Amino acid sequence: MWREYWASYGKRTIGAAAGLFFGFVYLFAGFWDMLFFILLVSIGYWVGKQKDLQNGSVLPWQRLWSWLMERYRPFR
Repeated sequence: MWREYWASYGKRTIGAAAGLFFGFVYLFAGFWDMLFFILLVSIGYWVGKQKDLQNGSVLPWQRLWSWLMERYRPFR
């Protein structure tokens, strides 16, 4: 049972745990901002989910680069 869970959701779990760890570091450093804490956990979960689903890179670099080059062409 645990091997199936780990095979399906392993990287997602690691991502959420990393977000949780960095969130606690942020909270105990003297800042009490729960929205930022939830954001860190959510980002960690999302990155882990993307890696579990094996969608390639977390950010679509090729699509982002083509959008930037189309939008901000230096010589129009």
